[in-house]
Amino acid sequence: MNALILSCNTGEGHNSCARAIKECFERHGDSCRIEDALCFISKGASRFISRWHVRMYRYMPWLFKLGYRFSEKHPGRLDDGTLPYRFIGEGTEALCKYIIQNHIDTVICPHVFSAIMVTELREKYPSLKIKSCFIATDYTCSPGTESIGTDLFFVPDRSVVDRQLQVRPEQVIDSGMPVRACFYERTDKKQARQQLGYAPDGSHLLLMCGSMGCGPMKELASLLADRLGEGQMMTIVCGTNKKLFRWMNKNFHGRNNIHVIEYANNISLLMDSADLYLTKPGGLSTSEAAAKGLPMVLVNAVSGCEEYNLRYFIRSGLADTASDPEALAELCICLLSAPERLAAMGEAGKKLPRKNSAELIYASLRVLMEREGWET
Repeated sequence: MNALILSCNTGEGHNSCARAIKECFERHGDSCRIEDALCFISKGASRFISRWHVRMYRYMPWLFKLGYRFSEKHPGRLDDGTLPYRFIGEGTEALCKYIIQNHIDTVICPHVFSAIMVTELREKYPSLKIKSCFIATDYTCSPGTESIGTDLFFVPDRSVVDRQLQVRPEQVIDSGMPVRACFYERTDKKQARQQLGYAPDGSHLLLMCGSMGCGPMKELASLLADRLGEGQMMTIVCGTNKKLFRWMNKNFHGRNNIHVIEYANNISLLMDSADLYLTKPGGLSTSEAAAKGLPMVLVNAVSGCEEYNLRYFIRSGLADTASDPEALAELCICLLSAPERLAAMGEAGKKLPRKNSAELIYASLRVLMEREGWET
């Protein structure tokens, strides 16, 4: 196969999903590349949409929630002929040229926008010989999914599939959520802490609210810093939020039990070193923690699609939540001081379906192509 993954820079989850799949394809010796779908419209459009998405997540989460709820109550806002659909469809000509020039036979879409672009592409260029799939990166069917016309739909759990999704049952594959191979591996906790330069004993809280560093992180970090007891430490990952990183460094400088990190490329190792993960319920970040069996406290920072992720993992028993920063901080300290409760949460998480999702996606696409007589 010669695959193209059309991701979007609206949060790092879609790109993390893309990297997990690319890693799998290359492990099998197949070609796979990742491109930003919105760049096929224009680089300016991609920058504009991505920047406003970050601003909403960081500073106006209420607006994102409002827009998401409106879309849920008014399905069809991304149907063929609507203004958003036509805007996304502007990228189809450039995408078609790219596919032909690079001999692409498989297009993988971990975002609704890119899946709609591919749907329009196939309608405009019916002779274009490609197979396509959509990968849901949240534990729900997000608005716009009903407008997608890809060959396959990969979902993290069949129980979250919307009954209104107008596709044949055999098109929907319960694949789990694709995470990179390192999240299926486990480094011994003391060894992980040694590699990070941390104290080997005691309890460790990992605080991270997405790659954008959104949510009430300043308030949560301050409340937790005042409550950390002897033998308890906290790592704060600020992501791409440089202002947040500077604030955390200034306020917690000299605190030996608080580690402040800007953007981290070793999240797997940090998770292995932690006893508890305080985070917003992004689809990929929660799935990475679930693959590790790491107990979570979830911050409903943005709502929208993430509210469904929150409910999913709370139902599983792997996660807990509270209504406000004060209560969230108190819950974290209580859990850090109750290893038996953390162990029970970890055991509950083991009952979740454990699948190598990227491998399932790869295998399903290969079967699809072989079934129709395509060379792979």
